Amino acid sequence: MAGRITPPHPEKGRLILLVSIVIPVFNSTDTLVELAVRIAEVFSKRPDDEYELIFVDDSSTLPETWPTLQRLAEEDPKIGVVQLTRNFGQQAATLCGLRESRGDVVITMDDDLQHVPEDIPKFLESSGYDVVVGQFNRKRHGLLKRTASRIKGLFDRIIVGKPKHIQLSAYRMLSRTVVDGILSIRTPNPFLPALIFHISKNVVGVEVRHSARDAGKSGYTLWKLLRLFNTLLVNNSSLLLRVVGYLGVTIAVVSFGFSGALVYRKLVFGIPVQGWASLLGATLLIGGLLLFSMGVVGEYLIRIIESSECRPTYFIRLKEGLAGEPGRTAAATDRGNPSETRAARGIERDRFHDVTGRS
Repeated sequence: MAGRITPPHPEKGRLILLVSIVIPVFNSTDTLVELAVRIAEVFSKRPDDEYELIFVDDSSTLPETWPTLQRLAEEDPKIGVVQLTRNFGQQAATLCGLRESRGDVVITMDDDLQHVPEDIPKFLESSGYDVVVGQFNRKRHGLLKRTASRIKGLFDRIIVGKPKHIQLSAYRMLSRTVVDGILSIRTPNPFLPALIFHISKNVVGVEVRHSARDAGKSGYTLWKLLRLFNTLLVNNSSLLLRVVGYLGVTIAVVSFGFSGALVYRKLVFGIPVQGWASLLGATLLIGGLLLFSMGVVGEYLIRIIESSECRPTYFIRLKEGLAGEPGRTAAATDRGNPSETRAARGIERDRFHDVTGRS
């Protein structure tokens, strides 16, 4: 390849051969064509870089979404599209796109044009890092989503080990090493930031713009945000179990102390224990805590059962413009040999170089 991108740490510099861009899609139509055109314009100004664009339709309910994606794939050989059998969520759809990607680096972004495609070169300039995360200078979300993001950011630092100076977003670039590491981890409930920081702490943030939403509405409802937060808590930490354990010990100590004080008052001062209200209140409190504890343990057991069943993270209905047979499921890929997968990806890169004449 003719050009080399100079990263902040030259000793860690990598030669960019192919850039994969993965975009999960849900109920978007108007923004898809503009998004593809603007990405093409970005790379038209970078003749030393090639790219592939992968749209993953997370079973959109709008009938126009999939035909629009099909037309894009038919008109541009750089575009591949995937349709999932049902709505598996943004995390699973992104994971699907990562598995279909062939690039030496993979950029993930949203489909609503709030992530500005013209900022892609900023990510590529930091290609010496394993993870490059877009830092929005100003977020244009609603109050609910901004509040939920702040709360989740606090737990991300506690549970995932996110650096304090890094603000997580779906606009990020991952090295092939990190992508292969993510794909080697089998989980029916993926949470990509946790997987990313489990693999590498070599992360940097780059300032990017955040545009206002011009069409449609966010696919993240309050219920989906709560489900994502639940996945963060249960799948990636034992925090809830520890909290329940500490709470149980605390209540036990307080109960023993209170009981000892009542016995002491009765034996020494002859003061009788009065009232049933306090006894009833204590019984209800302990009963409620026991039910809460059983619910927490049950949630962990459900996740263990799902993992032991080796459930695929997603299922593919259709694929166009991508290598492989249509209808391949995640199960078929997850159970493959990682070295064979990497070897196959290497063959695809060789074919890519043969066609383009790059070296």
